[in-house]
Amino acid sequence: MFTGLIEEIGALKRSYKQGEAMMMTIEAARVLEDAAIGDSISVNGVCLTVTELSGSTFTADVMPQTFRHTNLKDTRPGDKVNLERAMKAGGRYGGHIVQGHVDGTGTIATRTTDANAVVFTIRPHDSDLMRYVIPQGSITVDGISLTVVDVDSIAFTVSIIPHTLRATALQLKQAGSSINIECDVLGKYVDHLLHFKGGAKEGAANGAGGGKQAAGSRGITAAFLADNGFY
Repeated sequence: MFTGLIEEIGALKRSYKQGEAMMMTIEAARVLEDAAIGDSISVNGVCLTVTELSGSTFTADVMPQTFRHTNLKDTRPGDKVNLERAMKAGGRYGGHIVQGHVDGTGTIATRTTDANAVVFTIRPHDSDLMRYVIPQGSITVDGISLTVVDVDSIAFTVSIIPHTLRATALQLKQAGSSINIECDVLGKYVDHLLHFKGGAKEGAANGAGGGKQAAGSRGITAAFLADNGFY
């Protein structure tokens, strides 16, 4: 679990690809202060597991699922990446709940200035992701917790303050650059529950379990909410 507050900008030192499998060695400093084998580190918003530690570098494997659905496959030695350690219990959630499970990639369509801010228009490669993007909602772009400014059917905008731009690798991205997108996990769960088409368990369908019913193939209806004590 992460917060989307980038701790430092690291650099890809070397990578090895074999088909859709990949191994990355990244140069860093702050995120390695208390790192151990098996720890999770977010790299451009992708939760990776540390497999090797050596001086100022750590190594992580990228499996085919991650290779196919993130921009890690496009990185080259020398590229800058956003890094964040997993959240400690008892810490502050200065951003929002970020899993490090990227939903897909997108392209920066435009980069413009607005007084002291830089506004990015981002177009997801899979337009279905737009169902989870709402104005003033949370979104993760290359591991950065951001607030959505505006939305249309194919793109959304985010406004970046100077500090965030300086502290992240987003400063190097221009129109045409690829970015990773993770939508707000709360929205994804709500959408799944509202559209879930699985069948109800036999006991629930027959009125077992204290008379409460499962949503089942009907989804969440007024009758379901009433029967389960929501109103």
